[in-house]
Amino acid sequence: MAVQYMTKEGYNKLIEEINYLESEKRPAISRQIAEARDKGDLSENAEYDAAKEAQGILEAKIAQLKNLVSTARLIDENRISTDSVQIMNKVTLKNVKNNQKMVYTLVSESEADLKQGKIAVNTPIGKGLLGKKVGEIAEIKVPSGILNLEIIDISI
Repeated sequence: MAVQYMTKEGYNKLIEEINYLESEKRPAISRQIAEARDKGDLSENAEYDAAKEAQGILEAKIAQLKNLVSTARLIDENRISTDSVQIMNKVTLKNVKNNQKMVYTLVSESEADLKQGKIAVNTPIGKGLLGKKVGEIAEIKVPSGILNLEIIDISI
């Protein structure tokens, strides 16, 4: 698995989620399975089947998160530069076509959250912005065509 770069905050959120899933969700599903098993015949017990399926999904999620944690490399936020766009930069952009301004922070895939303006560096827009300097125009191929975004500001 590839290395996942992330902030200390993102790493801590993953650890919290794993702890929650293991300490609260896992025992709750185990109880559901036990209750369904106590109801008798398992061959036609929909509750038992549903609980076992939920358990499988939960265990897969826990394994996925633990894998992310095992490949995580924390980013030293003191070493982040604003000379050109890189991970952890807050980038102010202007769409050349309609003059609309937007601000995104480039983060790792596991920390991406569009509602908070955090986009992953491995998305088309993220890849198109990496390495660009203030004043440059990033030409980004998106499903709807070509997006021309001017880099207005780079900050942390």
